[in-house]
Amino acid sequence: MHPYQDPTRPVPERVEDLLARMTLEEKAGQLFHSMLTMNPDGTPVTETDGSLLPFTTPELVVERGLTHFNLLGSHGAREMAEWHNAVQEMAAGTRLGIPVSLSTDPRHAFTDNIGASFDAGAFSAWPEALGLAAIRDPELVFRFADTVRREYLSVGFRTALHPQIDLTTEPRWARQSGTFGSDARLTSELVEAYVRGLQGPELGPDSVAAMVKHFPGGGPQKDGEDPHFPHGKDQIYPGGMRAYHLEPFKAAIAAGCSQMMPYYGRPIGTDWEEVGFGFNQGVLQGLLRDELGFTGIVCTDWGLLTDSVIFGEPHEARAWGVEHLSLAERAAKALDAGADQFGGEQCPEVVVELVRSGRITEARIDGSVRRLLREKFVLGLFDERRRVDPDEAAETVGRADFAALGAAAQRRSLTVLTKGPLPFADRPRLYVENVDPAVAAAYGDVVTDPAGADLAILRLRTPYEERDNMFESFFHSGSLAFEEPELTRVLTLLKAAPTLVCVNLERPAVVPEIAEHAAALIADYGASDEAVLDVAFGRARPEGRLPFELPRSMAAVAASRPDVPNDTENPLFPYGHGLDL
Repeated sequence: MHPYQDPTRPVPERVEDLLARMTLEEKAGQLFHSMLTMNPDGTPVTETDGSLLPFTTPELVVERGLTHFNLLGSHGAREMAEWHNAVQEMAAGTRLGIPVSLSTDPRHAFTDNIGASFDAGAFSAWPEALGLAAIRDPELVFRFADTVRREYLSVGFRTALHPQIDLTTEPRWARQSGTFGSDARLTSELVEAYVRGLQGPELGPDSVAAMVKHFPGGGPQKDGEDPHFPHGKDQIYPGGMRAYHLEPFKAAIAAGCSQMMPYYGRPIGTDWEEVGFGFNQGVLQGLLRDELGFTGIVCTDWGLLTDSVIFGEPHEARAWGVEHLSLAERAAKALDAGADQFGGEQCPEVVVELVRSGRITEARIDGSVRRLLREKFVLGLFDERRRVDPDEAAETVGRADFAALGAAAQRRSLTVLTKGPLPFADRPRLYVENVDPAVAAAYGDVVTDPAGADLAILRLRTPYEERDNMFESFFHSGSLAFEEPELTRVLTLLKAAPTLVCVNLERPAVVPEIAEHAAALIADYGASDEAVLDVAFGRARPEGRLPFELPRSMAAVAASRPDVPNDTENPLFPYGHGLDL
C-alpha cells in the first residue's frame, strides 16, 4: 500500500505522497471540471452523438485523466447511485486510482434549465431559493441544505454547484430564481446557514462541498442580459455599490465554504481590468485571495476557454474581454489570475503544453492540484465514501419526511400581495387555468366556463422575451411586462369572475393592471397546485415577503441602476411586502 492509500496517515502527508507520484499529464487532468451524462439504466455513456457533449465517459476518465464532473439531466435515485459506482470503478482502474468527485447544479425545486438548474424529479421538491428568502428563516435554510446534503450523499454527489448568492439588483436578469433576492444582509444570513447545512461544522466524509457563486456578484448585468451570451458580457456599477454585492461572499467565506465560482461578466467602468472575472487577477488573487483571505478552490464558470456546440448550435467561448487570446493564452491568464480549475472544459493537453513551454511553472500547477486532492481526501473519497449503496439511495432520495419539509416550505413561501376575499370558503364553483383540474376538484366543483364560476384561479409565469437560440431560450430575459394579446386575455378573465391570480416570480413581474383587477394576487417561487390551493382555501398559512420589489413599469426598470437594490421609481409592491391571512 502506498502512503496516499493509507487512511491512517494525515491528509497533508497523503496529498504530498500522491502529488509526487503524478505525471504532469495526471496533474493537468485535475484542473478540469467537465460535464457528464448517463444512460437511463445507470450505465456510463460509452457512445455519443455529440449533440450535447462531444466525449464519452471513458474518453474523459481514462484517456484524459479528468476526475471532476457535473452530471446533466434528471434520473432515478437508484440509477444515479449505480452510475456513480460505475464511474468510480472506471477511475479506480487508472494508474493511480484517483477517485472521481461528482457535482450537480441545484435539483430540488421547479426550474429546469440545463445551463443552471434541474427540476426536483426524484428529489424532495422545495421552493426556489427566492422562496426560501421570502420566508426569511435561517433555520429553515439550514434544514433545506441538510436535506440536500443527505439526498446528494446517497447518490454520490459531493460538490453542490450552489448556493448562488448574487444580489438581484437588475430586475431583468435571468438568473434571479436561484438567489436569495436583493438584500445583502438577508442573503448573508441565509448563506451562512446554507453552508453549514451542506458541509456541517467542518468539511469531512459526511459533507457536500459548497461551491458558492458567482463571485464578486453577478447581479449588475447591463440591461439584465445574461453573460452566458456575448450580448450580456458587461457588468456595470453606475450606483457605485460594488462593495454591497461583496457582502454575502464575505459571509460565505466566514462560514467556511469550500469552493468559489467567479462569474462570466466583465466589469466596465471600474478600477478592475475589463475582462471576465475568471481571468481577472485583481478580482481573484487580489480581492478574493489576498484581501478576503479565501483559501479554498476557485473553479471558473463553465466554458471560458473553448467554443462549443449546444443543441446543434454554435456558441463562442465566454472569454469576455480576452476573445483575441488563443486557447493556451486564455488558460494561462486564468491560471495567473488565481483559478484552480476550469469548469466545463476538457483540454488538459493545453496545461501540459503551457508548463513544457515555460509559460506556467509546474509549481503553480502543483498549488492547485494540492487543493483539489486535499478535498478528495477530506471528503473520504479515497476511503469509505468511494462507493454508495443503491438501495439506500432509493430509500433516501425523496423520502416522506424530506418531501413533507419541502411541501411545507412551498406553502410558507407563498406571498400574498393583495388578499381581497382570501381565504375562500370550501366547495365553490371553481374555474381554473394552468391548474390541474383533478387537484382543484378537492377544493371546489370545477366548471369549464368562467361565466358559471363563483371563483376562478389563474396561475401565470413572469413574462420574458423569446430568444431564437435554443440554449438561450432557457434563460428568460428581457421585458417583464405582459404584452398584448395576453394581457387583454387575462383581464377579460378577471372581469368574468372573481379571480385569484398566482404569478410565479422567477423575476420581478410588472403586473399593475393585473393587480388592479384581480380579486386577490399571490406570488409563488415554485409551488405545487396543492400548495397554492391550500393557502387560497385557508388550509395553510402563507408567510412570504417579497425578496425584491415589483416594478410598476418597464420604463421604471430601464431607468433604474443595475447595481442598486430596489431602485425602480414608485414600485407597485416594495421589497418586503406581504400580507397575512
